[in-house]
Order: sequence, then C-alpha cells, then structure tokens
Amino acid sequence: MTASTEARETALLAAQAAADKLATDVAIVDVSERLAITDAFVLASAPNERQVQAIVDEVEERLRQHGVKPVRREGVAEARWVLLDFVDVVVHVQHAEERAYYALERLWKDCPTIPFVDRAALQGDGAGTGTATLSADDVDPASADPTPLAPEPADEGTAGGTPVEDEGPSASEAAGR
Repeated sequence: MTASTEARETALLAAQAAADKLATDVAIVDVSERLAITDAFVLASAPNERQVQAIVDEVEERLRQHGVKPVRREGVAEARWVLLDFVDVVVHVQHAEERAYYALERLWKDCPTIPFVDRAALQGDGAGTGTATLSADDVDPASADPTPLAPEPADEGTAGGTPVEDEGPSASEAAGR
C-alpha cells in the first residue's frame, strides 16, 4: 500500500512551502508500508533556529490555507527539530546539525520516496539551483557557430560579474621592482 493521493498532495504542498522559505535538502519519504500511523514524512533542513521557525510557520500557513491543520507540534520552543503532525503527513524541519546526526533518510532508506522538485527550479531562474540562464549576450560574436558560451563560474575575484581591482601592485608595477 502506498501513500494516499491526499497524503501525497499534502506532502508536496508542505515540501513546496518549505522550499519557498529556503529550506535545504527537502525530501518526501513514503512510510505508509512501514508505519500505520502516517503515510509520509517531509524532511527539510535549515542552517539556524530562526530559519527553522520561518519554515515551520510557512508550512503551517500554507497547509492551513488548504484546510489542513496540525494535530500536534513538537520542538517549537527550541527550533532545532520541529515536528508537525498532520495525521497523514508528518513534517520534520531540522537544524542542519540534527539532520546530519539523526539521518532520518538513512533510517527510512527501505521506503520509497515521493519525487519533489522545487517550483523555483522548474521556472529556470537559476537561483540556488547551480544552473545559469544564458542570454543572447552570451553568444561569441566572432564565431560563426551560434552555440552559446558556457557561463563562467563566479569566483572570489568578481563582484556581480565584473572583475574586482586587486589592492596589490599591478603586473607592470611588479615587473619594475
């Protein structure tokens, strides 16, 4: 038996709400075959307690808008590992340290996952996805080949895509010494 359609939809809503508040490593695990008390776990991480709380608030608000309210909340005061129980779906929002230590994905590795892709990644904005969007300006005008140039990775020597002046001597000054 797999998670019900309603549980899958609730889990996907919760996962998207978490992703919208910049949660990291968002995953959905279908635990319906192993647990009788719930169908799915939504797992999300955040780098600090304030972000954990922001994610929790957004998940609760988004699901409340769809008529789903939590029956239990745990860990809100500490905001290191917050559990929101929506009966069919249990949302775990963990501080990154707790996520690494307890490794819930490893504990439930025998269970299938429910595919989740952040809406922002689908829109192709490139923000936070590690991909870049190419424009017409990225085509090499000297080339007869209209293939776009690959975007250059941002490094510490650039600020907003423009080179940053080095405070040290220029190459010509250094050669004259």
